[in-house]
Amino acid sequence: MKGKFITLEGCEGAGKSAQCNLLAEYFNKNNIDYILTREPGGTPVAEKIRSIILSPENKGMSYECETLLYAAARADHLSNKIIPALNDGKLVLCDRFLDSSLAYQAYARGLGTETVEKANFFAYENCMPDVTLFLDISPEDAFRRKGGVDKNDRIELEGAEFHMKVYKGYLALAEKYPMRFIKIPCMGNKYQTHDNIVSALKSRGIL
Repeated sequence: MKGKFITLEGCEGAGKSAQCNLLAEYFNKNNIDYILTREPGGTPVAEKIRSIILSPENKGMSYECETLLYAAARADHLSNKIIPALNDGKLVLCDRFLDSSLAYQAYARGLGTETVEKANFFAYENCMPDVTLFLDISPEDAFRRKGGVDKNDRIELEGAEFHMKVYKGYLALAEKYPMRFIKIPCMGNKYQTHDNIVSALKSRGIL
């Protein structure tokens, strides 16, 4: 693969979408060939799976089913969008990827990393990010900043204890994979965070 793969991770309300959009503006201004995508989603099939995962109507979904649905969406996303773009030499910017499954299902749901990694082996085998930007803000501060919970999002509707486990899961992943993870503090405004991200990507040789 000739392209570079950047993922953004963080708790609900951390500002991933805003930072993805600011990075996209930066890439446009600097004539960088890229695609912007997200998980779960990114392809027609994966977007349909996303709607199943996030619908509050499916609140009784088992943790195992949830894990496999994320993995299924990721499989289609990788095969039909991410890997082709990387092979074309493009930079791929993705809002969430495999680390979300590890933080949410392995750590917060308690399924363990081995189970989640097995479900997503193809991702480890074929395509891992060159760098993962972890937007480091606690769930309490993130929800306060975004104005509360999105009642149409099944995952956001989980309680405070769950979201704190997600956050601690991300901290554990950042410690486990220091060569890939970059912790980006998010206590300033979004433009300060963006500047920190650009500096971090330059320091890693991505930009």
